[in-house]
Amino acid sequence: MNMIKNSVKLRFGVVLLLMLASCAKPEPRQQAIQDKKCVSCDLKGSDLSQTDLQQAQLNGSDLSNANLSQSDLSGGLLDSVNLSGANLSKANLSKAGMSLSNLQGANLQNANLQGAYLRGADLTGADLSSADLTGADLSAAKLEKANLQGAILKDALMPDGSVKP
Repeated sequence: MNMIKNSVKLRFGVVLLLMLASCAKPEPRQQAIQDKKCVSCDLKGSDLSQTDLQQAQLNGSDLSNANLSQSDLSGGLLDSVNLSGANLSKANLSKAGMSLSNLQGANLQNANLQGAYLRGADLTGADLSSADLTGADLSAAKLEKANLQGAILKDALMPDGSVKP
């Protein structure tokens, strides 16, 4: 009789563990890719290159030193995100909301930032060479020591409030 009780308890325990495991939250990188929603996640140093993250909600996340080259983040919500030192070369960030984000030293070479909302973003030392910032909102953004060589700034709202012709 005790053997049957122990067997039932063991089976119940295994079933309970399996149920708890199936409810476990995916790790942040997988959550960002699968759900396209990972608010305030720790994704620093992650390799998300060539990833479809269209309209992803990543507000407040740490993506410092992450590789997002050639990724599609168009229409994404990236407000107050730490992207310092991140590789965003050839990334699609068109119409992405990136207000107050930290992009210090980020590589944005050849990135598509058309219509991006970068109000108050810190782009100090960022490489924006050959990036397309057509219609982007850079009001109150910090651009000290940023490389803008070959960048397209047509109709962009600049930090001083002027609009580039």
